Amino acid sequence: MIEKFENLTVPGPTVTPFTKPFWDAVARQEFILQKCKDCGEWVFYPRSHCPHCLSNQLEWTPASGKGKLKTWSIVHRPGHPAWAAVAPYALGVVELEEGPTMLTHLLVDPNQEFKIGLPLKVKYIKINEEWLPFFESIE
Repeated sequence: MIEKFENLTVPGPTVTPFTKPFWDAVARQEFILQKCKDCGEWVFYPRSHCPHCLSNQLEWTPASGKGKLKTWSIVHRPGHPAWAAVAPYALGVVELEEGPTMLTHLLVDPNQEFKIGLPLKVKYIKINEEWLPFFESIE
């Protein structure tokens, strides 16, 4: 399944000053999230202030890279034509062990029966020259 993604020519992520540490870690095949030094809550997507307490004391912290499937969708008609070569494919919202949720590609056969709570772990795939975090089943 991974091979079908590796040969794509698709747009890469939009890297901003707030997201750069995350994408740099992904390129090293490391999974990091922001954690608030004031309230202790984990934060994703990357931002300048904690959405829980509004503190600007967020630090990048190693995270587990594990989670559970919260919901999913099978994409038959991608929003960008470059993804058509791998359609249909699965996208999902993963509830990370640390608490936040993340929208991501799922390395799960789109014809298989999905279930809420399916245990997942991060898997890095290089597409073009960019590494991207996908999630695959632990089971």
